[in-house]
Amino acid sequence: MKRKMYMTFAFSLVLSIASLVAHAQPERWQQKVNYQMEVSLNTQNHQYTGTQKLVFTNNSPDTLHKVFYHLYYNAFQPNSAMDVRSRTISDPDARVRDRISKLDDSEIGFLQVSNLKMNGKAISQYEHVGTILEVTLDKPIMPKSSATFELDFKGQVPLQVRRSGRDSDEGIAYSMSQWYPKMANYDYQGWHANPYIGREFYGIWGDFDVKITIDKSFILGGTGYLQNPQQIGYGYEKPGSTVNRPSGQTLTWHFKAPMVHDFMWAADPDYTHDVVEMPNGITVHHLYQKNSKTAENWEKLKEYTPKAIDFLSKNFGQYPYKQFSVIQGGDGGMEYPMSTLITGERNLGSLVGVMVHELAHSWFHGVLASNESLYPWMDEGFTSYASSLAMRDLFNTQSNDPHRGSYGGYYGLVRSGLEEPMSTHADHYNTNRAYGSAAYSKGAVFLEQLGYIIGAENRDKGMLRYFETWKFKHPNVNDLIRVMEKTSGIELDWYKEYFVFTTKTIDYGIKEVRATDSETKLILERVGDMPMPLDVVVTYADGTQELYYIPLEIMRGSKPTESNIKRVDAKRWSWTHPYYELSIPKGAGQIKSVEIDPSGRMADVDRSNNSFELSSDLKLYMK
Repeated sequence: MKRKMYMTFAFSLVLSIASLVAHAQPERWQQKVNYQMEVSLNTQNHQYTGTQKLVFTNNSPDTLHKVFYHLYYNAFQPNSAMDVRSRTISDPDARVRDRISKLDDSEIGFLQVSNLKMNGKAISQYEHVGTILEVTLDKPIMPKSSATFELDFKGQVPLQVRRSGRDSDEGIAYSMSQWYPKMANYDYQGWHANPYIGREFYGIWGDFDVKITIDKSFILGGTGYLQNPQQIGYGYEKPGSTVNRPSGQTLTWHFKAPMVHDFMWAADPDYTHDVVEMPNGITVHHLYQKNSKTAENWEKLKEYTPKAIDFLSKNFGQYPYKQFSVIQGGDGGMEYPMSTLITGERNLGSLVGVMVHELAHSWFHGVLASNESLYPWMDEGFTSYASSLAMRDLFNTQSNDPHRGSYGGYYGLVRSGLEEPMSTHADHYNTNRAYGSAAYSKGAVFLEQLGYIIGAENRDKGMLRYFETWKFKHPNVNDLIRVMEKTSGIELDWYKEYFVFTTKTIDYGIKEVRATDSETKLILERVGDMPMPLDVVVTYADGTQELYYIPLEIMRGSKPTESNIKRVDAKRWSWTHPYYELSIPKGAGQIKSVEIDPSGRMADVDRSNNSFELSSDLKLYMK
């Protein structure tokens, strides 16, 4: 009897512990969507109508009493949140400024929903609130269950202002991004029903089945695999085969896109469509208007895009789709699943550069897809970092400093006095400059500097591990840091907390040098508020060098040796101590120079105090 009671107690204890662990470390669940849409675009008045069937799977542990849809095109109306924000921020985007406020009724964008149903029953409470449709459910969606939503929608394509629109400056008819009612994401932080004011996007992965009916003179490209190429033609058909287009004035293009979080398409009657088949089975599409400003460079682009896909796959994880489309359109460059919209009348370097940057987003925006409202630097910054490396490889420049521009952008932000923490919500930065420099420049510096802290090889291995661990899971900064800690064996919470959540800066200097005939002592100073490990290179009078490596105590480890310079591991530096004494067993006249971080990877905001040349008779130097 006692044995039975003991076993029952033990089993209950195991269940209780398992329950506690489950609550302490919940599974990172992902919601799931399955879109079926049919849309017809009238190219005379630029309006479209459509139907949508959406199967939404609630994989969360929560009961959902509401849902929210994004209606992005409603941003392109006078007095919208995007319009007012652009007219009141101190440094508006030059592409927007007050343009939205001047659009007339035929030029604005709109997106309206009607006949909304859930599981076949009409929903009684829903309201258009700017760019969000707020829906109160008559019956909640229970955890681990699915609901089917059906709706009709009507939209008008705005004049090209920002990303989406018609009649771009380069004459592209339609750049159709953010064009459909899109379910907002609900994750471990709740709903993300942010109004659209011009920043980036966050969505739910799922499968898209989209049929687009349009005047048959238009050529389309974008997200998804074309399902009826033999009815369409325009370069999508099998080479040498016969195209059988149906009669009538329109064509219906049928696309399917598996496991993506958005769907973009573009259309123009004057597109040239070039197709490149890569040896690994990936098909690359280029769609552009061929003219004197584009023909030569877009022809050369066909060589660069496949090479860029190969480079990024090797260094950041295998591109998971079998297609990528580079399409002339939009108002600069913007990334979408399996595709990008870029302006096309560029010189070759600019054209390849914008293609590479938008392609690199496929890893960080498309597959990892961190919430860009909360962590824009985890997409834009990492993309900038990756595209700089890719451009160096494509053009074989052998540059030792491909991230110089990113460091310069970050230093300029610090000097401007406008810097805000990278943890600031993307929509709520006080200036566009602060947002852009933090997201793009400081985000790229974060990764390059991480290589300085844990070693470049560890950082590179960590990036591949990060992709494999977190693809299709919306990682946050903690997830990235944990991957890098596991890869390197170094504790990195301090790096995240200082560099992401504060604007504290790095500044180290050589404060004092004291030399005897047999020994030299360096007094190093932490001038800035952010602690860092140090590489201190000492060059001797005979031309030899030694690298004194000083890790931080709070790292609880050391990076591996990175160079052929003889390394001397010094005692660890506590972050609480502003000064550090480094003893070198060489006396006066034996040391030529000392330099902190000659690699330049540490984002030291004032490098004027990082190096010192010693004269042969120097005994004492004080700053």
